[in-house]
Amino acid sequence: MTKSVRVHLSEHISERLATATKSSGATRSALVEAALDQFLGEGGKIQEPSVESRLNAISAQLELLGHDLRVVSEVVALQARFHLATTPVLSSSAQRAACRLGSARFDEFAAQVEARVQAGRSLIGETIERARAQALQTGSSEDNLVNDATVVDIESSPAIGLDEQPDRLAAAADRDGPHGSESIATATNPAEHLRLPRHHLRRQPAERALPHWLLILRVFLPFVAAYFLSFLFRTVNGTIAEQLLSEFHLGADDLGLLTSIYFLVFAAAQIPIGILLDRYGPRPVQGLVLLAAAAGAGLFAVSESFWLLLAGRALIGLGVAAALTAGLQAVILWFASERVPLLNGVMIMLAGLGAAAATVPAEYVLVAIGWRGLFKLLAIASAVCAVAILLVVPSRSLAPARGGRSLGLKTVYADPRFWRLAPLSASCIGTAWALQGLWAARWFADVERIGRPELLWNLLIMALASSLSALILGIMVQKLRKLDISPRALLGFVALIFFLAQLAVILRIPLPSCLPWGLVAAVSTATVLSYAVLAELFPKELAGRANAALNVFHIGCAFVVQAATGLVVQHWNLDQGHYPEAAYQTAFAINLAVQVAAWLWFLLPMPRKRATCAAS
Repeated sequence: MTKSVRVHLSEHISERLATATKSSGATRSALVEAALDQFLGEGGKIQEPSVESRLNAISAQLELLGHDLRVVSEVVALQARFHLATTPVLSSSAQRAACRLGSARFDEFAAQVEARVQAGRSLIGETIERARAQALQTGSSEDNLVNDATVVDIESSPAIGLDEQPDRLAAAADRDGPHGSESIATATNPAEHLRLPRHHLRRQPAERALPHWLLILRVFLPFVAAYFLSFLFRTVNGTIAEQLLSEFHLGADDLGLLTSIYFLVFAAAQIPIGILLDRYGPRPVQGLVLLAAAAGAGLFAVSESFWLLLAGRALIGLGVAAALTAGLQAVILWFASERVPLLNGVMIMLAGLGAAAATVPAEYVLVAIGWRGLFKLLAIASAVCAVAILLVVPSRSLAPARGGRSLGLKTVYADPRFWRLAPLSASCIGTAWALQGLWAARWFADVERIGRPELLWNLLIMALASSLSALILGIMVQKLRKLDISPRALLGFVALIFFLAQLAVILRIPLPSCLPWGLVAAVSTATVLSYAVLAELFPKELAGRANAALNVFHIGCAFVVQAATGLVVQHWNLDQGHYPEAAYQTAFAINLAVQVAAWLWFLLPMPRKRATCAAS
């Protein structure tokens, strides 16, 4: 007994059914009935695929996987053969440096793999999407995507000797973008006898095509000018202190608070500014924030009361709060990695001339137009510098955090290695800033009883020593790394020299006063060492926030030392308008004891977050 059922088949299935009918001689109804009977099985339930069919599917997948593994093996073998054929044998003296470089590269590689696995992002998918977006922007057809987005044939690529053409490697790193530049720039140490193939991952963006001299003019010098103003504002109160004391009838505690409020606001602004720098980049942040310094200098120039002076000084501290971290980030973003330590040293050296400008040159301006006229000029200079940064510095897009991870201050402050560095760096550098900015001048006037011309020349020598030490320390970091001496070890040694210089001042050892005070000022630029240590601890994505996190401690310590010294000195009575020697010796000795404790903490073995290469 049969029952008629009307069904609709696709054209493709209908054609296959007709073909099967002709070949088997059976009717369409018979074939459909047999197929449904086999598919539905007993009870009208759809039968699951048989074990045989599943095994066949698994077998097919394994064949595809085996094919993929063979491709990967051949690629790895080809890459290994290429490097074995083109890389010269390392000398025994270079083996240790090569192992250290390999450990650093492996750590970076492992971190990127971990980030991508956690984020679930495919590198090949990213590459294809980036190449497609680039093709759309440049008008290229999708047929040319492979040519634009893939590496050139490895066998036909001439190798570049790192010791022969570092500039070409730096240019290649620039073309490879933020992530590619890390891997290539890491290897561009001229001391290493390694060779790399040239890559062409994507077309060079227009802003990175700027020649090196134009980058110096349009990027480096504008940020140096902003940091120059920061140094000048930081130390100029030591030069105009006599005028402020007489005009506003200030005591030592008032003068200490007025000068140190700069550091307090500076420190409070570091974390927000670090976040803004990592999000928007140094150009807009530095350009806009520096306008606050112009407003603060203008307010300071027209102030008629202590509280208006305090408000103006606070605005100045806010306005220059981004000067250092923005400059450091600009160097990291725009220049090759191997040039960063030296450029940081040059930047701090040139900016240190601002402290020199706050001494004898500022005195000439004071004689001509007074301290109010001086601050009006500084207000105009700050406004001009801010506009120049906004208009002259090219825009530069920032690379997102690797793997989409949330990299923030928690990453910095949760790292035990940061807390091993911060106390020593803050206590030494903050003290140097506080002494150079105010209390060195008061020591010369109250303890050594020298005249104003000689006092200003001593301050000028200190400023020049500070500026020169920045360049020397930047060069030493670069040279000593080749001798396997880390910036951390150099920082510990510089701190020891700093202690001896302060001890010579406190004990009044018979030396020319400019010698120990010059060493004190030289330590004010030891930020070159501290930030070099940070660069080894944290990735580039955290450069702004890591530097700002440490700078909070630098500036905060400078505020505490500058204000606390005034409070201690104020406990002694004036003697013919001067505070006694014992007042300063007591204040300086208390501070030195804190620094020595931080140094002992710093000397403990640095904790490690992950294992490193055993051979390193």
